[in-house]
Amino acid sequence: MRCHWLRRDKNNTACTLFMAGWGMDPAPFADLAIPGHDLLMVYDYRDLTPPDLSCLAGYRQRHLLAWSMGVWAASRQLAAPPFFFHSATALAGTLQPVHDRCGIPTAAFDATLSSLDRDAADAFYRSMFDEPDQAERFLAQRPDRSTASLRKELERLKTACLGQGPGPDIFDRRIVTSRDRVFPARNQKRAWQGTVSVTRKWPHFPFYRADFRVLVPAQDQVDTL
Repeated sequence: MRCHWLRRDKNNTACTLFMAGWGMDPAPFADLAIPGHDLLMVYDYRDLTPPDLSCLAGYRQRHLLAWSMGVWAASRQLAAPPFFFHSATALAGTLQPVHDRCGIPTAAFDATLSSLDRDAADAFYRSMFDEPDQAERFLAQRPDRSTASLRKELERLKTACLGQGPGPDIFDRRIVTSRDRVFPARNQKRAWQGTVSVTRKWPHFPFYRADFRVLVPAQDQVDTL
């Protein structure tokens, strides 16, 4: 896993750890911000060694936002005590990301892997959106990742997800994206059955939407997504 500070201000006393999905790097998230928070991004799961989070120890408030494949990665790598996050949000992902009923259907996952080239990667990126202008915005600042690195990361994730199984549910918020063409909404809902979740009419990648905001609970504030 690789880490990159998207936002860092010496005056902030709160920090959000953002666990991104497959095929990402910091470029598409250059504008992502949470007011009053530093923002540390984790990405590239070719190496699943847990990140060194000692840099977060000095913050008074620490929050976790896990998206897509980052939901599983966070549950497997960050669950060991002490769990020092004050809130943990799962967005558009599940604890069984390669699964016919509770994640990405196996056939769809394997089809992406078997046909992966630059065009296929761009097709995947486009599938994350339901508005063409947002897809174009993403592709204009697409991740600077080689096809070989994307394939290796996807292979590593499949092997690890199937080999290690689901991690523990460390989340206190679970957001289902109902217009998702990557993680089908019905599978997300099945995956979180028996827990409290909220459904939003968002595609897989909601970060560019005008109605998207992630308000992490801070002190006495109440989260209202």
